[in-house]
Amino acid sequence: MRQYRYLDLLINIFIVVLLLSNLIAPKFVAVGWFRFSAAQLLFPITYIFGDIFTEVYGYAASRKAIWTGFMASAVMVAIGVFAIWLPAAPEFKDQAAFVTVFGVVPKNVVGSLLAFWAGEFANSLTVAKMKIWTNGRHLWTRTVGSTIVGQLVDTTIVVVFIFWGQPLGVMYQLIVSGYIFKVVYEVLATPLTYLIVGYLKREEDVDFYDRTTNFNPFSVRAR
Repeated sequence: MRQYRYLDLLINIFIVVLLLSNLIAPKFVAVGWFRFSAAQLLFPITYIFGDIFTEVYGYAASRKAIWTGFMASAVMVAIGVFAIWLPAAPEFKDQAAFVTVFGVVPKNVVGSLLAFWAGEFANSLTVAKMKIWTNGRHLWTRTVGSTIVGQLVDTTIVVVFIFWGQPLGVMYQLIVSGYIFKVVYEVLATPLTYLIVGYLKREEDVDFYDRTTNFNPFSVRAR
């Protein structure tokens, strides 16, 4: 893959946002009927990054970012569990709070990682395919359309995994609340996405079309 000026920096920011989202995820917020995790203030930004990676640099760049973020999240979880396991000093009085933030339930970890992986790849694949269908026109259709697809996959998987066994009405409420919030978030962020994409295309002198790309998410090929 060609070397770009900003790609590695953007991937690093993407990973930071992803990890911070995981850390603040345990807090749930109520706004009227709607229920959502504090992570939803940050997590939709990862989908904006996914749009930018695919739109500017191509699906392969997005695939690299997704796998890097996936592995970073897995490592953070493993280190968090290990830190909890370490015996606390007698003067450390915040073990319960520490466990609340870094403690994990196996099914929650599996659900979160699977939802991230599947949702991000669905998002990037949609951007890449729609860019070809529209011949690069109407960026907003790709940013919004990919979010509609990717966030539906992500939100459904994570809620089903984490809240399985809860009443169906509660699960439905969480899925609908989270999904609507994320899609609206993306729509409102569209002008900013336009600015960033336009700037990167000019500065990097690239506007990649995935006409011959291998879309296998497990491929190690550059394209």
